[in-house]
Amino acid sequence: MTLLSDLRRQVLNADLELLRLSLGCHTFVHASGIARDKGLVVSKPSGVCYEEIKPLHFAIVDLSGKVEVGQLCPSSDLPAHISLYQAFPRIGGIAHSRSEHATALAQARPIPCLGTDHVDFFHGPAPVTSVLEEAEVASAHEQSTEHCITHAFRQLDYAAVPVVLVSDGLFTCGAGLSAVAHNALMPETIDRMACSTPAINPKEPPIAQKLLYKHYLPKHGGKAYYGLPGRAA
Repeated sequence: MTLLSDLRRQVLNADLELLRLSLGCHTFVHASGIARDKGLVVSKPSGVCYEEIKPLHFAIVDLSGKVEVGQLCPSSDLPAHISLYQAFPRIGGIAHSRSEHATALAQARPIPCLGTDHVDFFHGPAPVTSVLEEAEVASAHEQSTEHCITHAFRQLDYAAVPVVLVSDGLFTCGAGLSAVAHNALMPETIDRMACSTPAINPKEPPIAQKLLYKHYLPKHGGKAYYGLPGRAA
C-alpha cells in the first residue's frame, strides 16, 4: 500500500470539494492534511490541473518542508500550512481558498459585522492579516506572510473561528479535512452579504455588541447549546 494513501485521497477530495463549491478556480485552491503520528503532511502539487491529478501525485513532506515522497513540487503556500501545523497541534487539515467575495473584502479591509449570520461564525469583524511593510515584502515575503497568518490565528479561538483572511484569499483549518470546505464556504456566504449590504444602505452600521454576544455565545464557548454534537450549524 502507498504511504498515507488514505490521507492523500482525503486531501484530493477536500480540494475537489472546494472547487465544487466555487471557492476557487483552476489550480487556485490548496488543501493539506497531516498525519500527526508520523509528522508528515500531504500537499497538492503546484500548478497541476485537477482534471489530471490523482492521489499518487500528492507530495508528502515532513514538518521542516523536506519532500519525503513525490516527484512533483508541492504547493507554493505549503510553508504557511506547515507553520500552522507546528503552532497549533489540534489542527488536522488546512485549506487555502480564493473565493470571490471573501478575497475582495480582505483586499478592501476591514470586514464589519453587519448581521447575525456573520456573528454565528465570527466574533466581531472578520479576522484579516496585517498588511506587510515594504521591507518585509522585499526581504522575506513568504516568511513574513507565514508569520502574519500564524499570528492572526494566535489571536483567535481557532476551533471556534477557524478562518483568517489574507489578500489572496483565506486560510481555513479544522480538526480534520472534512471540515475545511465548510469552514471556507461560510465566510464566502457571509462576505457576499457584506458586499451587497452597502449597495442597499451605505450607512448600515455594525450590529450592537449586546446582539453580537446574544448570537455568538449559543454556538461557541463552554455553554454553547445550538445544534448537535459533531455537526455543523
